[in-house]
Amino acid sequence: MQNISGHFTYKPGQPNRRMFLGQMSATLATGALAAPVIASAQSTAPSENSDSSRMVQAVSNGLGIPNHARVQKSFEVRLKCALAQALVPIPAHQTNGDQQRYPDGSATYTKALLQDSIGLVNPAAYQTFKTALASGKPSDFENIMIGGTRTLNGPQGGLAFTLQGTDSHQFGSSPSPHNQETEVVVPPPPAFSSPAWGTELAELYWCSLLRDTAFTDYSTSPIAAAACAELTRMPSYTGPRTLSGQVTPQLLFRGGYPGETLGPYISQLIIAPSSFGPMPLSNQYITYQSGLDYMLDPVSFQQVQNGIDTGLRNQKDPTLRYLYNGRALCAWTHVDILFQAYFVAYLVMNTLGVPLNPGNPYTTSRTQNGFDTLGQPDISATIGEVAARVLDTVWYQKWFVHLRPRPESSGGIAYLTKTNQLGSLQARLNNNFLNSQALKASYDANNSWFLSQPFPEGSPTHPAYPTGHGIVAGACITILKFFYDGNFVIPNPLVPTPDGLSLNPYTDPDAGNLTINGELNKLAHNISFGHGILAGIHWRSDTDSSILLGEAFALSFLQDKVRVYNEKLTVHLTKIDGSIATISNQ
Repeated sequence: MQNISGHFTYKPGQPNRRMFLGQMSATLATGALAAPVIASAQSTAPSENSDSSRMVQAVSNGLGIPNHARVQKSFEVRLKCALAQALVPIPAHQTNGDQQRYPDGSATYTKALLQDSIGLVNPAAYQTFKTALASGKPSDFENIMIGGTRTLNGPQGGLAFTLQGTDSHQFGSSPSPHNQETEVVVPPPPAFSSPAWGTELAELYWCSLLRDTAFTDYSTSPIAAAACAELTRMPSYTGPRTLSGQVTPQLLFRGGYPGETLGPYISQLIIAPSSFGPMPLSNQYITYQSGLDYMLDPVSFQQVQNGIDTGLRNQKDPTLRYLYNGRALCAWTHVDILFQAYFVAYLVMNTLGVPLNPGNPYTTSRTQNGFDTLGQPDISATIGEVAARVLDTVWYQKWFVHLRPRPESSGGIAYLTKTNQLGSLQARLNNNFLNSQALKASYDANNSWFLSQPFPEGSPTHPAYPTGHGIVAGACITILKFFYDGNFVIPNPLVPTPDGLSLNPYTDPDAGNLTINGELNKLAHNISFGHGILAGIHWRSDTDSSILLGEAFALSFLQDKVRVYNEKLTVHLTKIDGSIATISNQ
C-alpha cells in the first residue's frame, strides 16, 4: 500500500469523510502497523510510536470522539486492532476441482438436499443450493430445496464477521499474490478419484471395524494388524509411521504432532479426575451399546441423504465408562459442547497443579495475582470465546470454498460400484480403495458395501472439510498453551482398562515424557478423530488441516486480546508443529 502524507483537514459531515478515513488508515498502516503473518512463528504486536498516536488522535478528532483520555485510548486500541487485521492480505482459495470436474454433484456435498437416487442430487435442488451460496442472500437460503425435515447446519455462519482475530475470508489455501510469504493453512483436500482419497476411505473402513475394540487391545487385535499392514502399503497414507515406514498398532488412528504418539491413546487431560468448582468430576461418560451400527442398506442410506428421519435412535450403555475405545469417543463427540474437552482439560490442569506460562507477569509478582485479566476467570471464559469466533472461519471454508462430501456418500458410491449400478454417475473411486482389504473385510463383517455409521442420522448436515471439532481443537489448545506452562510433565499418568470401567497407572518407559504440550496436541486429535474417522463422518485430512487453521486463528485472536491488557507481557508458546510463537504487547 502506498504511503500517504500525514497532513489532513477534515470537518464532520463533509463528503470527503470516507476519503479521509481511507487516507488515515493507509498512513497508520504503513507508518506504524505491520500486518501480522497468519500463523507465523513470531506473532508479535505491531510497533507503536508517537507518529501513530498523533495520527490516531487526528482520526479521533475528525470523527468528533469526545476528548476524554479513557475514551480516546479505547478508540486507539480498537482502531489499531482493526487496521492490523485489515492489512492481512486476502489469499487465494484453491479447491480440489471436483465441483467443476463432476457437474452432477456426485463428488460435492449435497446431503439433506432433495436427492434423485443414491449418489445423485436433484438438479433443481442443486441449483437452488448453488444460487444461495453464490448470492449469500438470506432469502435464497430459505429457497433451497431440501429432501426431508432435516435442515442445513448454519451455512450463513461462514459470512459472519468477527471483531476479534483475523476475518474468516483472510485464511486461504495458497500464498496470497500480494504476500508470497503467507503460510498455507488450508490446502485443498484430496480429489475424489485420487489415491489419497481412496487411502483415507480405506482408513475409515478399518476404523469402523475397530470401533468396539479397546485402544489398549490394538496390539493383539488381528483386525488392527491387518489395518496396519494395508495402510503401511499405501504410499499416500499421511498418518504417523515408524522410522522404517511402518504403521503399527501403537500409531494406528493417531495424529503425528509432537507428543501424540507417546503414552496411551487417550490424552491424560480428558481422563484424569478433576473438579468443577465444588463438583467432583470422575471423567467417566455415557457411551453407546457396542455392535450397533447404521446406514448399511440402500433404503436407510437414501433416507438419511434426503434428511428423512429413519426413526432409529442410539442405544445408551447404562454403565458409565472412561473413553477407552472408538465408540466411546464417537458417543462423547456426538453430543459434546464443542469446547467442552478443552474446558475439562483446563480443570484437569488446575487439579494437577500445572503452573502458568512463564511469560505471565503474575508468575513473578510479589504483590498481585491475575484475576479478570490473566487469571482464572479470564482463562476459563477465553476457551469458550475463541471457540465461538473460530467457527465462522471454518464455516466459510466448508460452505463457500470446498463443499467436500462426507465419507458416507463415498460409501454409497462404493455400493453402486460393487453392485454395477453406477449408471451415468460421474464420480469414480480409486481402485486402491475398491480393491482394498478394508472394503472386503467390511463387507464380510456387515454384508454391506456401505460405510457403517455409529449414528442413525449419519453425519451432521454441513460439508466435511475442514471440521468444526478440529478447528475448535486447534484454537482451544493454543489458548491453553498461552496461559499455562506447556513443558510441565504430567505426574502419575493413567490408562483406562480394556472395559473402560477404571483407570490403571501407566508405567511404560515413556511415562515420564508426557508433557502438557504433547497431551494437548493428543487431545486435539482424540476429539476430532473421535468425531471424525472413528465415527466415519470426517476424513483424516479434515482434522489435520483444521487443527492448523484453528491454531492460526487463535494466534491472531491472542494478538488482539493482549492489546487490551494493562499488564505488559511477552508469552512464548509451542505450536503444534514444534515451532515457537510469541505473543506480546511490549
